[in-house]
Amino acid sequence: MRISAILLIGTSALAIATPAQAQTGQEAVAQTVNQPPAPQGEQEIIVTATKRASRVQDVPFSINAQTQADIQRANAQTIEDISRNVAGLTVQNLGPGQSQVSVRGVSAGQIVRDQPGVKEQVGIYLDESVVSLSLFTPDFDLFDLNRVETLRGPQGTLFGSGSVGGTIRYITNQPKLETFEGQVESGINVAKGGDIGYDAKAALNIPISNVAAVRGVLYYTRFPGFIDAVGPAAGKNINDGQRYGGRLSMLLQPTDNLKITPRVVWQRATANGFNREEFYNLYDNQFTSGAAGTDLGERTIYRKLPELFKDQTSLYDLTVAYNFGPAEMTSVSSYMHRNILVSRDASALTGSVGVSPLGGLLNQQIVLLPSNLRDTTKLDQFTQELRLGSTGSGPFQWVFGGFYSHVNRDYKQRLPTPGYDAFVDAGLGAGTSAAVDNGFNLHDNPYHADLPYVIKQKALFGEASYKFGQIKVTGGGRWYDFKETRDFISGGLFANGDRRLGDKTKSNGFSPRGIVSWEPDRHLSVNVQVAKGFRLGGINDPLNIPLCTAPDQAIYGPFASATYKDETLWNYEAGVKYSRHGLTFNAAAFHNEIRNLQVTVDAGSCSSRLVFNVPKAHTTGVEAELSAHPMPGLDLSFAGSYIDSKFDSTIANPVLASRTGIRDGNRLPTVPKYQIAATATYGTRFNSDSDWYLTGSVQRVGSRFTQPSDQEPGAGIFSATGGNPSIFFDPVTLIGGTRDTNIGSLKLHPYTLVNLSAGLKFDSGLEFVVYANNLFDVDPKLSFDRERGGRARLGYNVGQPRIIGMTARYSFGGRVPPPPPPVVPPPPPPPPATQTCADGSVIDATATCPVPPPPPPPPPAAVPERG
Repeated sequence: MRISAILLIGTSALAIATPAQAQTGQEAVAQTVNQPPAPQGEQEIIVTATKRASRVQDVPFSINAQTQADIQRANAQTIEDISRNVAGLTVQNLGPGQSQVSVRGVSAGQIVRDQPGVKEQVGIYLDESVVSLSLFTPDFDLFDLNRVETLRGPQGTLFGSGSVGGTIRYITNQPKLETFEGQVESGINVAKGGDIGYDAKAALNIPISNVAAVRGVLYYTRFPGFIDAVGPAAGKNINDGQRYGGRLSMLLQPTDNLKITPRVVWQRATANGFNREEFYNLYDNQFTSGAAGTDLGERTIYRKLPELFKDQTSLYDLTVAYNFGPAEMTSVSSYMHRNILVSRDASALTGSVGVSPLGGLLNQQIVLLPSNLRDTTKLDQFTQELRLGSTGSGPFQWVFGGFYSHVNRDYKQRLPTPGYDAFVDAGLGAGTSAAVDNGFNLHDNPYHADLPYVIKQKALFGEASYKFGQIKVTGGGRWYDFKETRDFISGGLFANGDRRLGDKTKSNGFSPRGIVSWEPDRHLSVNVQVAKGFRLGGINDPLNIPLCTAPDQAIYGPFASATYKDETLWNYEAGVKYSRHGLTFNAAAFHNEIRNLQVTVDAGSCSSRLVFNVPKAHTTGVEAELSAHPMPGLDLSFAGSYIDSKFDSTIANPVLASRTGIRDGNRLPTVPKYQIAATATYGTRFNSDSDWYLTGSVQRVGSRFTQPSDQEPGAGIFSATGGNPSIFFDPVTLIGGTRDTNIGSLKLHPYTLVNLSAGLKFDSGLEFVVYANNLFDVDPKLSFDRERGGRARLGYNVGQPRIIGMTARYSFGGRVPPPPPPVVPPPPPPPPATQTCADGSVIDATATCPVPPPPPPPPPAAVPERG
């Protein structure tokens, strides 16, 4: 029924002459130009970041485009792999399917799975369908992509909310008429100290007729595990996983001016554990007796229960494009459904509550109970965009349109802990567990909550440019109107028993953009830009009061259930782009003034998280990308950025400032000060029917902090009397309490990755690649992991170890030649050509006219008579 409704909406859009997604006329131009093969250093990449086909060098703001060849050369599997080769793009890995993306240092800190009300700062699109979801950035497979575009800086004009820092667009290869082509790919790899991964993928484009074509993609990938676990749920390589799915799209083109593209995308991603490395766990630490406490080390965790991540995504979209000649009208209708499960071993978290604050009130055997925290997200999102844009090549270009979205996001949290109610009722009185259930009718579940959200957005947008000789002026804006409604219902011994129904957030405003570009020739352009971005605010969740210490309740209580404001950003930018003789250099300097930055902080012992508005913050930096083709067969590239991102405000309460790290001069979290990547590829003919190539890359990522508070003095000291004590519990003696634990600085140290690959590519389309990613087996710390403010667990989320693998792929097909024309008898030979000579005679054109006789001599002059 929902799919039918979407198709009906798309059909009605067609009836009023609407069109389309990536299969617009503009995108068709981009995909035609971007098709390989092309001589090294000579291919110009065409993008549609401005809703029309343009060279990267002609886009009047900072943009990066990674083509399919770039993705394959880097052996990239995720957006995190791509980010290390893109200046200013940062991905904080918080576990499988839980990446947090930031651009140019615009970041508010770690957003965890139980904050569904926090909105994203970078918009994510699959072609032109919105797929953004805070924290849960879709981990789409990168096979059969045309390119990945990274639009830096706020893109509020054309892409709206969630693009306050920038926008990322996955652009897939579209169905093609008169072209039968495809590709198959398979690979195998092994992780250092881990197990084996493998994949199999296929794409096929089939023309059905001269007006219809279909393109199908299927893929399966198994990711190798490399984390070991000790404890009751011990195991080797427990974080292995898989991703499989496909895309099926059709192009209907009944006329040259009309394109209709329905599409279905389906993907399922699972992981049997998380890329976590622990050095302190409630059940396994330096204070426990016996042999415990000696097992944890590099890429090792303690588990009482298995863990699981699961994300099933379905996307249905319909794109219709109609070209009127001077303009193209485009309609994009999309519906996305996602089911996400994050199932964690929360035994240490639940057990820490048994030590404190319930220590002494209950039988300490309760601390040993296995406990499973299950976070589920069900998303139903419908969006509709309708726009009209110019298509000509004149000096005046424009696009304007409207956008509507309706999002239902149903978030639930459960904490099944078998045997918990019996201990509670025995220690606190019969019926205690039932009395705090708050109507859920759940047993052995010390915490449970339902948070359904409904978010509606409508917007009008437009952008136009005019070229005065070498100067082009661009201006645009977006008017938006948001309405959000949320319920918050919680129960269980840990909860506050809240029942908040109909909490509302609403906002409207206008985001403008202005750009001036100078382009003396097609090789050089200089641009300056001023643009505004925004992120919708929301409402904080209530605290889990039964878990809070008295000081924590006093400090964080006033902010619980309070509204936090919209985040806005003004971007000031100047850039230069140069491309000539195999050299391309793009650079930009920028300054972002951020107001009401939404910063996420831990509420200490309360096992809650809150969002604070920081009045002022900034990010200032430079970014540069260089590619060169200095000699036949050699390609060099460099991408780098340096970013200074800091708070410009301090919270008035000094205790709160120390706890949160929100202090003037402190760095914004998750953002490295610098990020550098350098790549070199050399290739030449191997023999008469093949080429060989060798690629090496070095990626350097600077230091970061996971949360603002991590840079405060003494942040790594978990003391018995401080704000973040470490809980001590000995599972042998059942004695618990608090102890001082000093783990040193919480700064995430810089790391360097070296990658190598070599390939042999045959003219027939067959290619073999061998590669080694993270050649020197670096153990990069990606984010600091803690539970209940450090009271239950301390560790890091870590990157992949050395991966050595081999890939084989085969590309086939090409443009289907048109049928030969009918045989027509040759026309009769033309009559012989003639020419008319000066004497009036008519002769053959190849003959020489006769030479006319010379004129007679003049008569002699008369002799005069004598007188």
